[in-house]
Amino acid sequence: MVKKPENLSFEASLAELERIVAELEQGEVSLDDALKQFERGIGLVRASQAKLEQAQQKVAILLSDEANAPLSDFQPEGE
Repeated sequence: MVKKPENLSFEASLAELERIVAELEQGEVSLDDALKQFERGIGLVRASQAKLEQAQQKVAILLSDEANAPLSDFQPEGE
């Protein structure tokens, strides 16, 4: 069963992206499969970017001048 990109860890997403890129670079994938892999890769990239943005926000809060600033869940723009 293939996990949704948002349910994968950042590291698992990167590993899958590397696998997809390697397969596409070999050029031995049918057009339909290449499009499916490209679509999966885009989903992985978007989910990874959201996770990075969330981590950056948490770091910014932790490093802010307000030592007692509460952490809150990050809500990416557009959601």
